[in-house]
Amino acid sequence: MTHAPDRIVSLLPSATDLLFDLGLGARLAGISHSCDHPGAAGLPVLTRSIVDAGASQAEIDRAVSEAVRAGLALYSVDGDVLDALNPDLVVTQGVCEVCAVTPGTIEEAVRYLPGCLPAANVLSLEGRSVAGILDDLRALAGAAGVAGQGETLAAEAQRRWDTVTPVQTAPRVLTLEWVDPPFYGGHWVPEQVTRAGGVSVLGAPGIDSGRATWDEIAALDPDVIVVMCCGYGLTRNADFARQLLERSDLRAVQDGQVWAVDANAHFSRPALGVVRGAEVLAELLRGRECVGESVRVR
Repeated sequence: MTHAPDRIVSLLPSATDLLFDLGLGARLAGISHSCDHPGAAGLPVLTRSIVDAGASQAEIDRAVSEAVRAGLALYSVDGDVLDALNPDLVVTQGVCEVCAVTPGTIEEAVRYLPGCLPAANVLSLEGRSVAGILDDLRALAGAAGVAGQGETLAAEAQRRWDTVTPVQTAPRVLTLEWVDPPFYGGHWVPEQVTRAGGVSVLGAPGIDSGRATWDEIAALDPDVIVVMCCGYGLTRNADFARQLLERSDLRAVQDGQVWAVDANAHFSRPALGVVRGAEVLAELLRGRECVGESVRVR
């Protein structure tokens, strides 16, 4: 691409957030159904999920598992709308097929259309760590013609990350990206725990999240449990966290160390909010709630 793109389509919420961080909201021409940045309200929506967002966690897990076993895409892209928008840049991701549209889904959507996609620059963001998120920011800024702004934002995010003050007690922390069934946090989440001064009992930096059993969790005996179910804000995560209060076999429950956080804002998405997420974790490990961002559930 020889010129800065005038029309950008973002098919994942983190990219939309990053585009607004870069001051490029005015160039957005279309978004995904999951993009919830206030500045993107009213833009054409190009995607939908095959999963009913109003279903229970167990039902959602079952639907996703069945679709994956059958080789079905979890999302569809409206190729006609994409073609009509005629974007210069399409942003998607290759990290998690459960979380957002992948490049293969886009290719399938426009396979039989004569329109714009072959000429568009399709950027797939791949960050699986904090460093990877900052690399994605730089890549997006470069593709959008504002490389300098990307470098500035990345440097500021790194400075904030490096200056998070960790707790000194090294509590053993379980992060839950799903409750029914339990999934532990992966990718950048274990880094956030470490940066905050905790020890992640399940999950490793840069590695996918994974399933666990409640028996495994009880055997690990975490000091603190943080519920950060993917795709949800603080209120819904507090609801999910309250389900854990029935598990009297967990010491974290007995000690009143079950917390909920705003996953969309600070944990689930590979965007600059992960830096604030580490700060929020550090505060809750000190026993302090961050208003609107974390809450102790009892």
